[in-house]
Amino acid sequence: MGQRPTIRDLARAAGVGTATADRALHGRGNVSDRMRQRIAEAAERIGYRLPSDTTAPSAPSRRINLGFVLHKPSQSFYQRFAAEIEAACAAHPAASITPHIEYSASQSPDDFCGAITRVAQNTQAVAATAINHPSLSRLVTELQAQGTPIYALLNDFGGRAGAGYFGLDNMKVGRIAGWMMSVRLQRPGRVGIFVGGTRWHGHSLRETGFRNALHEYAPQIAIADTVVNLETRQVTYEATLDLLSRHSDLAGLYVAGGGMEGAIAALREVRPPNKVALIVNELTPESQNALADRYALMCVATPLKELCAALVNRMAQAPDLEVSSSTLFEPNLLLPESF
Repeated sequence: MGQRPTIRDLARAAGVGTATADRALHGRGNVSDRMRQRIAEAAERIGYRLPSDTTAPSAPSRRINLGFVLHKPSQSFYQRFAAEIEAACAAHPAASITPHIEYSASQSPDDFCGAITRVAQNTQAVAATAINHPSLSRLVTELQAQGTPIYALLNDFGGRAGAGYFGLDNMKVGRIAGWMMSVRLQRPGRVGIFVGGTRWHGHSLRETGFRNALHEYAPQIAIADTVVNLETRQVTYEATLDLLSRHSDLAGLYVAGGGMEGAIAALREVRPPNKVALIVNELTPESQNALADRYALMCVATPLKELCAALVNRMAQAPDLEVSSSTLFEPNLLLPESF
């Protein structure tokens, strides 16, 4: 006869540590019902005899569908965003959550409205990245009245009509970038700013904070006219080359939204490392490599794991929450020496 399975065998079958299995079996420590269920199922599969006072918990009684709208599905940042959303839904201890993630086909108001409307049809609550536009404000008001809360991500497009905002304090982000640029540039020179578009109010707040900080801490630095890059790599690439050719004193660039890959590519082509101080937002393979190679000075990153956990927890409680509020997170500041 073969030997009876041990607790090590059980832990291996359940994909957990031995200590976690022991806590689940004997009711010690903080082990979620879902994890207890997983361990109990593994015990049944391998023939591990559970203690007489151990019963498998029932599956979560609440089953919830939550909707999420992002954009730019080919970009690594939004791919990671989607992965963190799925992980947060899977880890929720009190409910079985199915995330429905859709991507807006473009940054037009109609495409954002269409995507939000579709995911709202069969979900309890929706969280979305979107631009500021009257049509989106009307849609948020209508869906809220129908009992579907709409949460704004990264850019507060819902305002008072929305159920809440989850993201960074964008004015603060801009001031951090401006302060870092002032520290880096000790001599007179010129800097450029890229924003995704006039409808991204979060980008406008970052631009305002950036300009205010530079005026305060480095009045010797001239600021070029803001460039709208539509958050695209190619537009940013061409605009960066144009700025470098027109301004021989260009010493810094701040990409307040997407499209930083184009600025990095242009600098790699025509400037040596550390020649132009580049500040970008969000950690991606491209921004990490740029930091490591000294083509970027700083990256201001959203703590996606923390944001998604808080977001899913709030959405799982909807529509009980009626008060709109902002949930702000401290940005992760990454420098060349961070890697």
